Amino acid sequence: MEDSTYQTEKTLRRDLVRFSKWLYRLGFIPGTSGNLSVRLDHRHLLVTPTGVSKALLKTADIVIVDMNGSLVAGTRKVTSEICMHLAVYQMRGDVRAVVHAHPPIATAFACSGRALDEMFCQEAVMALGKVPLAQYATTGTDEVAASLMPLIGGHDAILMANHGAVTYGETLLDAFQKMETVEHLAHVALAVHQLGSAQPLSAEQVEQLYLARAKYMRNAEVVYGAEGVLADR
Repeated sequence: MEDSTYQTEKTLRRDLVRFSKWLYRLGFIPGTSGNLSVRLDHRHLLVTPTGVSKALLKTADIVIVDMNGSLVAGTRKVTSEICMHLAVYQMRGDVRAVVHAHPPIATAFACSGRALDEMFCQEAVMALGKVPLAQYATTGTDEVAASLMPLIGGHDAILMANHGAVTYGETLLDAFQKMETVEHLAHVALAVHQLGSAQPLSAEQVEQLYLARAKYMRNAEVVYGAEGVLADR
């Protein structure tokens, strides 16, 4: 399962444990909830197992699954929510890491039938864009993947009705930071509505920010290159 374009298995296992513990400390994955995955190569994923507290997770607990969700290696059981991860990887060739968690304020929005689609602050546009709400689906079933599929292509973060949230990106750090941002935006939206004087960005302001975001991304690619490595200047 060697592929020079991917990080080593040892490094990825450590990253999965590290970000799992960070999410736990933030209160995003209490108990044994939540799951993370990362591409090992084009045919396999490294995934956190079911039934293990992320605070106690060890590198040896990580399992390897194929792109059908079948266990390839590991002593633990595959998470019942693997279909969620597979749906993202199948629809987004640019994604190499997926995080599913239950950040409390964002989950409260999801349990209230509300998306995070109001652009109150510039960061909402620059960092993430609108966070839609997927239809309700019973956890651990194929319904979850089906509910996400209409939204995966156009978004990097999705709220799941009465469940939690899923984020994804080019690296585990990227997916983790997007989950942090989802919860931050939920805090902001909650406070704005409590204050009762919401002043969302205008359509023109949002468009200007999207243009600025696109310019920033182009500049970042010039400086860091497509693989995120500092390029010669």
